[in-house]
Amino acid sequence: GIKTKANEAIYTFVAVDEMGSPMPVPKILPESELEKERFEAALRRKQLSLVLAGKMAPKEATELKAIFE
Repeated sequence: GIKTKANEAIYTFVAVDEMGSPMPVPKILPESELEKERFEAALRRKQLSLVLAGKMAPKEATELKAIFE
């Protein structure tokens, strides 16, 4: 049959130690233009999610504000 894109998903992975507790990982450094665009879009999505959940004040969402400036 014909293949049609039906949806797109974003996964969040968390590194855990032997006890199952979250642990720090090295920061991601986007290199290509596509990686940079996706990285910036992810920051905006994260800020939007935090604002909507009441965990971040809208005035602190610098990446979101940049869209409207």
